[in-house]
Amino acid sequence: MKHICLIMMLTTILGCSSKSDYQTKVKYVDLDRFMGQWYVIAGRLTSFEDGAHNALETYTWNKEEERIDVDFTMRVDSFKGKLKSIPQKAWVHNKKTNAHWKISPFWPLKLNYLIVEVAEDYSWTVVGVPGQEWVWIMAKEWNISDEKLKMILNRTKTLGYSVRDVRRVPHLW
Repeated sequence: MKHICLIMMLTTILGCSSKSDYQTKVKYVDLDRFMGQWYVIAGRLTSFEDGAHNALETYTWNKEEERIDVDFTMRVDSFKGKLKSIPQKAWVHNKKTNAHWKISPFWPLKLNYLIVEVAEDYSWTVVGVPGQEWVWIMAKEWNISDEKLKMILNRTKTLGYSVRDVRRVPHLW
C-alpha cells in the first residue's frame, strides 16, 4: 500500500503535461542570493514532512557539478524529536528565469520544482509544483509574524494555489 501511495503522489507531482517550462510570477531568480538556508515556515506538505518541526532547506551551488545541492532537515514530531535529513540534487531547468528547477530526491527521479514568487529582498519565497498540490512558504528568518505569513498566503492565492490546508511549521531556535 505504501508503494501505491508513493506512485500516486509522484504521478501527481510529475503531472501528465508535456509542458517543458512552467510560468511563475518570478521574472528572474538570482541564484547567488537564493542559495543558503531557508526556514520552511508553512505549506501544504508532503508525507515525507509529517510531524515537521524546525524544518530547514539549505541550497548550496555545486560549481563542479553545475547543480544545486539541497539538504532538507527537520525534527520529527517535536523540537527534540529525531533529526531527519533528506539530501537532494537540483538542476536549473529554465536558465532564462532560474525559477524552474528539476529536483531529484533519488536517482532516476527528477521532479518539477517551481519558485513561484520571491521577495524583492529575498527574505521569503513561495515554492510549488506544476499541479499545485504542494506549496511551501520559506523565509530567511524563522520567526516571521502571523501578519507577514497572512500577506504571503494572500499573494500565494493570487498565483492560483489553494491555501486551504496550509499549515504553519513549528520553529524554535
